[in-house]
Amino acid sequence: MRPALAALAACCVVARAELPSARLASRNTTTQHVLQCSEGLVLPLWLPLEDVPTLQIALRGFVYFFTLMYLFIGVSIVSDRFMAAIEVITSREKEVRVRRNGSEQIIVVRVWNETVANLTLMALGSSAPEILLSVIEIAGKNFEAGDLGPGTIVGSAAYNLFVIIAICVMVIPDGEVRKIKHLRVFLVTATWSIFAYVWLYLILAVISPSEVEVWEGAVTFLFFPATVMTAYIADRRLLVYKYLKKGYRVNERGVIVEGEGDGSVEMALKPNSDEFASDDEEGRELDKSRKEYISVLRELRRQHPEEDLETVERMALETLMARGPKSRAFYRVAATRKMTGGGDFSRKISERAQSDLSEVKAELQRRESTSVAVEPKGPNLRFDPDHYTVMENCGSFEVRVVRRGDLSGEVTVQYNTEDGTAEAGSDYVAAQGSLVFGHGETEKKFTVQVIDDDVFEEDEHFYVRLTAPKGACLASPSTATVVILDDDHSGVFSFPQRDFELTESVGTYELRVVRTAGARGKVRIPYWTEDGTAKSGAQFEAVQDSIVFEDNETEKFISLHIIEEDSYEKDVLFYVNLGNPVLLGDDNRPVLTDNEVEHLTTLPEEEAVVALMGYPRAGEITRAQLRVKESKEFKNTVDKLVQRANASIIIGTSSWKEQFSEALTASSDNPDEQPSCGDYVLHIFTLFWKIIFAFVPPTDIGGGYVCFVVSIICIGLVTAVIGDVASHFGCTLGIKDSVTAIIFVALGTSIPDTFASKVAAIQDKHADASVGNVTGSNAVNVFLGIGVAWTVAAVVHWSKNEKFVVDPGNLAFSVTMFCSEAALAVLVLVLRRRKSIGGELGGPRGIKIVTSMFFFSLWLIYLTMSTLEAYGYIAGF
Repeated sequence: MRPALAALAACCVVARAELPSARLASRNTTTQHVLQCSEGLVLPLWLPLEDVPTLQIALRGFVYFFTLMYLFIGVSIVSDRFMAAIEVITSREKEVRVRRNGSEQIIVVRVWNETVANLTLMALGSSAPEILLSVIEIAGKNFEAGDLGPGTIVGSAAYNLFVIIAICVMVIPDGEVRKIKHLRVFLVTATWSIFAYVWLYLILAVISPSEVEVWEGAVTFLFFPATVMTAYIADRRLLVYKYLKKGYRVNERGVIVEGEGDGSVEMALKPNSDEFASDDEEGRELDKSRKEYISVLRELRRQHPEEDLETVERMALETLMARGPKSRAFYRVAATRKMTGGGDFSRKISERAQSDLSEVKAELQRRESTSVAVEPKGPNLRFDPDHYTVMENCGSFEVRVVRRGDLSGEVTVQYNTEDGTAEAGSDYVAAQGSLVFGHGETEKKFTVQVIDDDVFEEDEHFYVRLTAPKGACLASPSTATVVILDDDHSGVFSFPQRDFELTESVGTYELRVVRTAGARGKVRIPYWTEDGTAKSGAQFEAVQDSIVFEDNETEKFISLHIIEEDSYEKDVLFYVNLGNPVLLGDDNRPVLTDNEVEHLTTLPEEEAVVALMGYPRAGEITRAQLRVKESKEFKNTVDKLVQRANASIIIGTSSWKEQFSEALTASSDNPDEQPSCGDYVLHIFTLFWKIIFAFVPPTDIGGGYVCFVVSIICIGLVTAVIGDVASHFGCTLGIKDSVTAIIFVALGTSIPDTFASKVAAIQDKHADASVGNVTGSNAVNVFLGIGVAWTVAAVVHWSKNEKFVVDPGNLAFSVTMFCSEAALAVLVLVLRRRKSIGGELGGPRGIKIVTSMFFFSLWLIYLTMSTLEAYGYIAGF
């Protein structure tokens, strides 16, 4: 506001010095003046226009000025509804298949390319007032050229490039820098932005002086898609752009060579050999987001050990959303909310994070529930359990058959035993028979006998099968396995398998040790862990101890504690070893002393085997390899959350109730604090606009397109009033439209972008959102704002066999001034990328101050020279 007031005071001085002027009656030399104002498009004149006292002129000037400022606030608020609709439209996503690390993955990417979105809808959203002002002015003046629209576009471009960048350079903390990530895109859009104004000068003063032909207006507009296309090519680093067809392929170095291609993937060559212009780039960005999320999650778990995992995951998602890159729309809407007492988005980010987390957890639970085996319909029979391990001396044991489903009626089933390694008659007694389930009965049992002998045998097994059901069907398992353990020897001890795979989220893993070929006596087995690629203390806790098998006990478990790191892609190994088993006596002392064991080792092999017959011994597998991998649930959760971690989409609304609630509520930047007096003052001051534009349809209706259309209509209506007020303000104070445009209107329409760029410069890791978008927006302003307006006007005049006359006047001079200074500004930004500074924004304090002062002085020089030329103090073109 202060720059605007200062400029107003300056213009008042100019107006006073110029009285009588072109806009005041030259014959009036008293304090009574005649105002040379014309009717506005929608706003009537403030009468009377003759014999107006000087004091009343000053009063009218202040009324128009503050009305203009209030209208700027209104157009900013409705522009944010427009930006919210654009964010919803451009945030549409699709699933793509990419090949990474030799495997195919499905990732979710946005349908809209970021560069294309920024140069089309985003640029239209932030520059809609300037563009529509130019179009509306042409229509309001019966398709004759005016000074307000083009002047606003050129003045806004100067303010954006010089003042906004000066502020962004200065607000970066000392010693920090922000560098443009997509430098090629910046250089392309910077070139187009300068060329746009060079082109204006060419068509006004060189090609067809003082006339705009139809083809010139059309070409001006067509430069807009050309800007978007070249920026997209620069973004994707395309040197060769083609579809892969049969006969071509892209090799591992990124070179298109002859070979087999399936034509299903659009691929383009990049200068860097290790990168391709495919959707795999989105995959790499997703990987970076995963790593950041996991890093934040670990840090929060260290800081909040008392919180449960779900709470920490929500906190990490909030942090990721707050830190992550945001769209131009987000920063624009956030800036306007702060300016109008609406607070920031921290509360909505928290609510969104909780909602996303709950939705992802519920989705994973649904997937798990659908993967569970479906229970057969109708009555069915099965073994429960289907595996029995019995000692040789047990005599007999019971086998259980259960009935599920419909319990009405009578059901019968046959059972019979079948040999495996165990043989009927020598190891067990063959059994067969029939089971009858009465009405409502759910289980039946039958007995199987085991034969005991004194012969040493390996463990043996046989089967029991269900057959010939009547009144029901067989369900799995319909076969039970019975393992007979020999009880005549102490047994063989080993792991059941060599390799085990477990997830890091398992916590404590119970590693099974089995006893086979005997179960007599009490035996102790030492064990210890051994590092592999997994390191003790980092991925697992080292342990060295022993387990004891009691008499007739056939299995024990070793407890291993796995340290959860919340790693997205973990694949590490460690080992567990078993030592030699030791037979213990009743006093828990070894039956064989160390001297006796040493003596046995000196005997011939055959004698040693006979001597050790019946004693426990180690089996074949005494070294287990444990592979620790990431938790699939955790991995799936990370994938889903990271794909959703886009804070920009929270600027949308789902209902009119939500919009009116936000419009009627004042908020502070800190959701835990009450709004301050300043927040309430801003809220009350802007309440009218908030309520009016709360009637705009929510963004959730029609995918944002309904809100898009209604918002741009509202912007057009408010902009039409702004054009009339600005014109009346200028003619009242004797300020030319060209000066009013470059000082007041350009400043008023750019204030929200100033705050948005400032916040983006501080919060973003790169300078693209704060600086890189400025040049693209400036080019789009000319190609759309002037291109559309002048094309329509030229066509209308051509249809009447007339010429569309545009006096170069002040516009040509302003364009020349801007182009010269803009080229110098871009050069300075490029030079700041040297190692001594490191980026376009920030840097050492002294360099920051010098750079900011230089950019700000460029703007002051531009305003001063353009104003002096407009009033004839210096010669123009």
